[in-house]
Amino acid sequence: MSDQDRGRALRRRHMHERQAVIFGVLLAGLAVAGLGAAAVYTGSLDLPVIGRGFSTAPASPTAANAVGPCPPEGALPVPYDQVTVNVYNATTRVRLAAATAEVLGERGFHVGTTQNGSAYSGVALISFGPGGVAQAYTLAAQIEGATLLLVNKDPADPSVDLALGSDYAELKPAETVLLDPAVPFTPPPGCTPLSEATPVAQPTPTAPAG
Repeated sequence: MSDQDRGRALRRRHMHERQAVIFGVLLAGLAVAGLGAAAVYTGSLDLPVIGRGFSTAPASPTAANAVGPCPPEGALPVPYDQVTVNVYNATTRVRLAAATAEVLGERGFHVGTTQNGSAYSGVALISFGPGGVAQAYTLAAQIEGATLLLVNKDPADPSVDLALGSDYAELKPAETVLLDPAVPFTPPPGCTPLSEATPVAQPTPTAPAG
């Protein structure tokens, strides 16, 4: 074999060695990445910069466990036909707001708008301004587990907004709603006096639907 042939053979061998090293490093990197991804997926490895899923914010982040403001002293239940309710579907269930609004209408409530609303993970969120506290408590008596939320709203506007959440099933049977028009509301434990309650931003509805 000539010196020229030996040189070419040596260069080919060096090139093959470099390629083997490069491919080996790449394969090792892929293996480490695969193991890391599997560890994160199974929960064996927790990286703070990686979320483990997506969540939808409720209609108001401050409303999750709020008892709400107390009813004014001596406040009485409001006749249903004097309560205007805007009903919002805060879930992915079809026609939830429309069906609930229909039942409320049958009970005598005045239904305003019926729309889709911002997602809410609770049972139901009743939003109202300072002028709609008694109306909100009247509506809340129809729904087991509803949350009351005081929002920034014209004090002269007594209407209430009802957002039906993912845990909502149906209104309480009418015969189980215990409201005596002559008996004032009893403040629920843990409620905030209305004079000390701080209104929050009103949840914004989305596209019209129901």
